[in-house]
Amino acid sequence: MKQKIAILCPYPLQQAPSQRFRFEQYLEFLSENNLEISVFPFLNQGAWEIFYHQGKPFQKSIALILGMFRRGFMMFNLLSFPIIFIHREAAPMGPPVFEWILCKVFKKQVIYDFDDAIWLPNYSKQHEKFHRLKAYWKIKHIVRWANTVVVGNSFLAEYALRFNRNVTIIPTTIDLRFHRKPTAICENHPLVIGWTGSHTTINYLLEIADSLEILASQHHFVFRVISNLPPDFDLPNVDFVKWNQATEMQDLSSFDIGVMPLTDDEWSKGKCGFKALQYMSLGIPTVASDVGVNANIIEDGKNGFLIHTKEDWVLRLTELLTNPALRSRLGSASMDTVKMEFSIEANQHKYLKFFQK
Repeated sequence: MKQKIAILCPYPLQQAPSQRFRFEQYLEFLSENNLEISVFPFLNQGAWEIFYHQGKPFQKSIALILGMFRRGFMMFNLLSFPIIFIHREAAPMGPPVFEWILCKVFKKQVIYDFDDAIWLPNYSKQHEKFHRLKAYWKIKHIVRWANTVVVGNSFLAEYALRFNRNVTIIPTTIDLRFHRKPTAICENHPLVIGWTGSHTTINYLLEIADSLEILASQHHFVFRVISNLPPDFDLPNVDFVKWNQATEMQDLSSFDIGVMPLTDDEWSKGKCGFKALQYMSLGIPTVASDVGVNANIIEDGKNGFLIHTKEDWVLRLTELLTNPALRSRLGSASMDTVKMEFSIEANQHKYLKFFQK
């Protein structure tokens, strides 16, 4: 008989990068290893499409209320699942009522997974009116109650270890079966510097806006942004491409250089580097802020570049724009790094071990 596992997550499947790179890409492997997986998102597809656009506060409120009701009714269905995997939180708002019931009342074995510093206040413009409902304080309690805590980097592990000794680091990973550069990719003229992410992280591009302006005055390039929403600020030579799962690999493969700017703060230190990993898995030379886990992924000058100042951005991007051999060398080394350390093939048995205990 297959072991039954319930996964509680905030978003519909195949929509949010956090879920896609933390657990969704392991679902097939887990199912093949005698596990019966059922996924219970808080937001359905319709609510997701409303929730991540500006405005519509009434519709968002209704979506939250309906989500809470669905979670409440669903709790009794979870009685038949011996193991519960919670990604980030059972509900995006309010105190940890559902987690408390699962851990303290139902006595379930709970595996708690997160890949951001979600105990810190952080919210987008779309959620300004709702952030006071977030109850950031609840994260330490969920960590304390869980049987096992899984995090994406050492900064997150340091926080979790304050409340629970059973903490394991599994990095955010890439599925190399799908993250492969299409064979028919035309050479770009001009070259493309690119960034991918969601509306929640797009403001990090402000960190390099001035550097891109300087670079644009010296070199001809396109700055391609792949996201669910376009930036609401000016960037030089910008080309917005709406994120589409069907064309994601083709769109990412159009990059000649990938960038991952971050602010140097506690929230950014909790990031797990999957933007950089996406680029690197496709052999795209990567330039990233020297913040948090980026320094564990990128070895400066060997499989990418780590950046400390605005001047560094201009210098390193200039080197890559003008030196095709350097682009090729860094891109090749970065693919090796992902394959050996940050692929699902290198980490899938760690996940399986939790569910087979």
